[in-house]
Amino acid sequence: MNIAINSFVLNYVKALPWLCLLLGSTTALAEGSRVVAAGGATTIEGSAGGGIVPWAVINGYGSSGEWSATAMATGVYVDDFTLKVIGASLSFDNRFELSVARQTFDLDTMGGELGQDIVGVKYKVVGELLYTAMPQITLGAQYKKVDDFTLPQAVGARDDRGIDWYVAASKIFFDALAGRNLLLNGTVRATKANQTGLLGFGTQASNDYLFVLEASAAVLLTDNLALGIEYRQKPNELGFAREDDWQDVFLAWFINKHLSVVTAYSKLGSIAGFDDQQGWYVSIEGSL
Repeated sequence: MNIAINSFVLNYVKALPWLCLLLGSTTALAEGSRVVAAGGATTIEGSAGGGIVPWAVINGYGSSGEWSATAMATGVYVDDFTLKVIGASLSFDNRFELSVARQTFDLDTMGGELGQDIVGVKYKVVGELLYTAMPQITLGAQYKKVDDFTLPQAVGARDDRGIDWYVAASKIFFDALAGRNLLLNGTVRATKANQTGLLGFGTQASNDYLFVLEASAAVLLTDNLALGIEYRQKPNELGFAREDDWQDVFLAWFINKHLSVVTAYSKLGSIAGFDDQQGWYVSIEGSL
């Protein structure tokens, strides 16, 4: 099962450019109708958003009746660990989003690595990011499965797979801060994941979903440059080590509708008993 999921993720990423060309022969794809930065960036879990928090936006630039596709590569480099992510997404009608991501978590200090595959779906329920008084609201789900359950099971995790459910609301407020546009996002997630799933799901003592809060705010310094902050609450259920909330300060440069770069300074707190994990985040995304 794990081999099949890995193959699916890698094949999806490799096949995406060809799929985009095929779709582009019959529908608007490469130059979607939405404005630059309207699709946000891509999170470490593959969904459209910031770096660590999914937003209510749909990835890419496709509007009504249009397809859009993205591919990304991300690295997070903190004191004792390195997280590498590749991913891709396909969206339609600025309403549906399908995403996949492959995470590799290198245990730099201890040695070894953990891996996880993620398949996400997102659906816009109501509202618009720019043009309505009501925020854009989406529902999303992320199916996650770790490669090797040996370490997660040893530290008290119950399962090697799980599903995160979330609802997100995003809105841009024009001329809100010193004449600049301001994006605000709030996300509520139901999860059993330990360290986003890299250390398994649930515990031997409990298999209940926990509700956690996530938030983002970004000021659009120019039409294609955004400075923002993110905060992500974590469950902290495993007894062997504390799991702290995550936060970052990011700068996103949407060079054009085909290329964007996000860099951030992240504070991830305690991970697997290693305290005060902080360092740099960088992500490159291409869109069609």
